[in-house]
Amino acid sequence: VQLVDSGGGLVQAGGSLRLSCAASGVSIRFNVMGWLRQAPGKGRELVATISSGNSRYYTDSARDRFTISVISEDKDKSTMYLQMNNLKPEDTAMYYCAAAVQITEKTMILGEEYDYYGQGTQVTVSS
Repeated sequence: VQLVDSGGGLVQAGGSLRLSCAASGVSIRFNVMGWLRQAPGKGRELVATISSGNSRYYTDSARDRFTISVISEDKDKSTMYLQMNNLKPEDTAMYYCAAAVQITEKTMILGEEYDYYGQGTQVTVSS
């Protein structure tokens, strides 16, 4: 199983970016996929999650500005997206995609106990 995230970059405040996470070699079913981020000097925090049943969860910082989605291309490959609009300097962080087999409070809401992580993609928002 491999998660490859991409799409980060430098953008001005108020701009938009779309992050992608390509999941390949998926011989098991991920029931939760999500995005986390880590700003310099801070801990990793959850941004948004999506379940296999298409339920979505957003943290307060992401709600109304970010949209999470997943497209399954075949039984062994899917791509998760995070459309980020109206970006703010405080959104600057390394963003990681993550996937979990189990749907639990920790994986869906708390941003913990994922089975796989991407390598990260940097998002920098200038003021």
